[in-house]
Amino acid sequence: MNNTDMHYLNLLSQSFPTVADAAKEIINLEAIMNLPKGTEHFLADIHGENEAFEHVLKNASGNIKRKVGEIFGNSIRESEKKELCTLIYYPEQKLELVKAAETDIDDWYHLTIHQLVKVCRDVSSKYTRSKVRKALPEEFSYIIEELLHERPDDQDKAAYVAVIVDTIISTGRADDFICALCNVIQRLAIDQLHILGDIYDRGPGAHIIMDVMRRYNSWDIQWGNHDILWMGAAAGNDACICNVLRLSLRYANLATLEDGYGINLLPLATFALETYGDDPCEEFMPKLLKGNKMDDKTQQLTAKMHKAISVIQFKEEARIFHRRPEWQMENRCLMEAINQEKKTCRIDGKDYVMKDCNFPTGCAELTTEEAELMQKLHHSFRVSEKLRKHIRTILSHGCLFNICNSNLLYHASVPLNADGSLKDVEILGQRYQGKELMNYIGQLVRAAFESDTEPELKAYAKDYFLYLWCGKDSPLFDKSKMATFERYFLTDQETYKEEKGAYFQLRNNEEVCDRILDAFGVKGKNRHIINGHVPVHASKGENPIKAGGKLMVIDGGFSEAYHSETGIAGYTLIYHSRGFQLVQHEPFTSTKDAILRGTDIKSSTQIVEMSAHRMLVADTDKGEELREQVSDLKQLLHAYRHGIIKEKRN
Repeated sequence: MNNTDMHYLNLLSQSFPTVADAAKEIINLEAIMNLPKGTEHFLADIHGENEAFEHVLKNASGNIKRKVGEIFGNSIRESEKKELCTLIYYPEQKLELVKAAETDIDDWYHLTIHQLVKVCRDVSSKYTRSKVRKALPEEFSYIIEELLHERPDDQDKAAYVAVIVDTIISTGRADDFICALCNVIQRLAIDQLHILGDIYDRGPGAHIIMDVMRRYNSWDIQWGNHDILWMGAAAGNDACICNVLRLSLRYANLATLEDGYGINLLPLATFALETYGDDPCEEFMPKLLKGNKMDDKTQQLTAKMHKAISVIQFKEEARIFHRRPEWQMENRCLMEAINQEKKTCRIDGKDYVMKDCNFPTGCAELTTEEAELMQKLHHSFRVSEKLRKHIRTILSHGCLFNICNSNLLYHASVPLNADGSLKDVEILGQRYQGKELMNYIGQLVRAAFESDTEPELKAYAKDYFLYLWCGKDSPLFDKSKMATFERYFLTDQETYKEEKGAYFQLRNNEEVCDRILDAFGVKGKNRHIINGHVPVHASKGENPIKAGGKLMVIDGGFSEAYHSETGIAGYTLIYHSRGFQLVQHEPFTSTKDAILRGTDIKSSTQIVEMSAHRMLVADTDKGEELREQVSDLKQLLHAYRHGIIKEKRN
């Protein structure tokens, strides 16, 4: 036994000071490995749709509804199952409706508490008592634990259980107890939540989603391109700030900016009115989504703000592209290619007709007024404490990829060459590919926020957010160009085309997927790539399962902006002890409808892959960790029993 092993065992002995302690822990860990695998929940491309997102979290993509059906079968009516599910999802609100309608509320309390205990007992059955105990609210921990671990058919304890429930009701704690039980059910229905990017943009409630995630028990995120854009804005990249503002104005989504993060848009509104007051800004009219009503005057103002920040954005992007010529993106400085007299823009030696050539602030450098406006907007983003907290949460819970239980998770792509080999991408004079590329980009992103980062590297890291947003070899973009300028200003729709990278052409090839999995070191017989980013056009027959089941795309269009294009409202994925289930969702009406009418998201479940045996914790990454811990503890036992290390008895 070398010095390093001895040092480690001595440290371990502080936690397990006797043979009895070490043996007890070995028994505990061996037992845990024989529990069923916990349920994992995968979501992607939420895009600010907070109501739909929160509902999918509450119902665990239909997992709770399925369990209620299995537990109660035909013993209660379908309408009663629906009412029970709604109560589990929205306990506080549903209780108010029940109390207003029920004539015998005590009888309802008795029946409902017993039903909820049955559901809670089922969802907690995969976990140790210790883990369940940690999920219980302190004020009801003892009571819930007693109810969960008493057998309902034990006649000796029937009176004991009945008195517990009677006393909960007689002391006026029934509402609080029911809410506590429902929250425990929600929490235990999912063991681990994976978000495969794009919390931000389009929908109205990204800040609300982030508030939810800050309180959520166990989750990770693989950053998406829209998350990176907001991270860049928070880091002080002015081009990212402009893009964030432009997208918010395009979808008339100002709630996240103003109400969520306190971004002051008055300077932009004032500048836009003064500069574009007589401009109809037809190409910049906001896209109004469900429930987002605007009067004509507000729409006009929003359009002017939209154009103002778009023009500034193209100028700010050009400054970075010129500063970083190694990115080879100076051909995207299209404002500089405009001929205002001819109303044309020259791209690749060809002149294209402009739809709009009204640029009162010019087409090159920022004017003094534009620069002053950007200073104010920059300051507003940098001093937003809530935005800073949310970005720190994203940083602490994620990176560009994750490997979990033989599944490789990332948002968009892994840059590939045309032959399917991993593409070399140059950053700061060094070339990276695959896993090394993703890891280095993750380090670079974090460097933009760390106070001890060397100034030159920090400046590059801050600029690099723009490349991640729209660079050709960015694993979050992976297209030939971002044709935002062309769509706004040019008449020729051929210029709007954005050629997708080789990854998107080859991702249905099993050999290519295996090559990616090998490069990332993903092990296991049934290994998969899971990502989002590109909406699956279910209405046109596109299948989210690709490469013979090796790759699953779960962006089906959570955002309302995609519904008409995809025909659905998103995919989510459930990975439980018996295998994978892909859940296809119809559009969510509203939280109000869910509470008042018991409407759930209509979902259809597709079994992707079922295991021949029920998977246990031993079959997971956690199981591998536990086996290593058991091995270490057995070494400690050996050291105790042979006198190499002395037991530390009190």
